[in-house]
Amino acid sequence: MIDLRSDTVTRPTPAMRRAMVEAEVGDDVFGEDPETTALEQEVAELLGHEAGLFTPSGSMANQLGLRLLVGPGEELLADVQAHVVRAELGAAAVFSGITTRTWASERGLLVADAVRDIAEPNAGAYSVSTTAIAIENTHNFGGGTVQPVGEVRAVQEFARKHGIGLHLDGARLWNAHVASGTPFRELASGFDTVSVCMSKGLGAPVGSVLVSTAERIAAARIWRKRYGGGMRQTGILAAGARHALHEHVDRLAEDHANARVLAAALDVDPETVDTNIVFAQVSDPAAFVAAAEAAGVRVMRLGRTTVRLVTHLDVSAEDAERAAEVLATLPR
Repeated sequence: MIDLRSDTVTRPTPAMRRAMVEAEVGDDVFGEDPETTALEQEVAELLGHEAGLFTPSGSMANQLGLRLLVGPGEELLADVQAHVVRAELGAAAVFSGITTRTWASERGLLVADAVRDIAEPNAGAYSVSTTAIAIENTHNFGGGTVQPVGEVRAVQEFARKHGIGLHLDGARLWNAHVASGTPFRELASGFDTVSVCMSKGLGAPVGSVLVSTAERIAAARIWRKRYGGGMRQTGILAAGARHALHEHVDRLAEDHANARVLAAALDVDPETVDTNIVFAQVSDPAAFVAAAEAAGVRVMRLGRTTVRLVTHLDVSAEDAERAAEVLATLPR
C-alpha cells in the first residue's frame, strides 16, 4: 500500500531507530534530558532564536506560542484555512480565551493588504484589539504553498509599527526552505514565536519545537506543564528528531519532485505544487478515495470536490510513479 494521505504517516528509518535506542536520557521535566536539551538548542540556533522547547505535538507548540502573544479577550488574525483555525479544535479559544478573526486568500498565499484591512490594533472599548498575527509556511490547506517573502516582510513591518505580535506556524518550514532556497534564519526572522514539526516531512515519530526568546520559552515551559505536555525521558524522541534534522532535510527535494509526478497524472496545474502536497479536483471524492485504496493507494478526502496527496520519506520515486499510473486510470 502506498500511503499518500499525509506526511505524518512516516515511520522511523533503521538509522533513526538506532539513534533512539542509544539516546542518553534524563528527566526532562527537571531539565535533565541531554538529547532534548541539545535538540532545543540546535533548532533555536538554526532558526536564529534564543531558546527552544520540545513539545509532544505541533498543535501544542502553536497554542503555547499564541498564549505567549495574545491575552484572554484579545484578537488573533490568521488565514481562514490556517491550521490554527481549522485543525486545532478551537484550542486558542478553549485554553486561552483568544478571539480569532480571519482573512481569505488564494491557496493560502499571504497578501499583506488583506491583513492590514482587518487588523484593529488598540481598538478601544467597542471592538476587540488585534494583538497577534499567525502566518503558516508552508500552508497546509493551501496545498503546501510557500509564502512570498515580500508579503511576509510587509506584514512584519505593519505588526512592528502597531505593536502586534507575530507567530509563525512553520510545521513544514523545512519544505519551504528546500523549495525556495531561503535560509532558515531568514524564514524565521521577524517572528516572536516559531513552531516547527519534526514528525512530518523529516520523518521523526513524535514532536515539535517552539522557539522564541529565553524569557518567553521559560514561560512556555510552565504552560506546557499545565497543558499536560511535560514528559520525562524524552531523549528517546529527541534523538529521533535530531537524526531527522541532520539527515532528512535535503532529501525533501525528492518529495517535491514526486509530488509533481502525481500532479501531472491528475492534470493538476504544476504552478500550484510548490512542495510535497497536491490538491486534485474530482467529482466524487469518497468514491475516488475508495477506488484508489482498492488499487493500493491511499489518498485523503478534503472537501466536497477535493482530494489531497502528500509525498514523504516513505514514498520513493518508484512508488510515486506507480501511484501516478494507478490514479490516472480512476474516474474523476
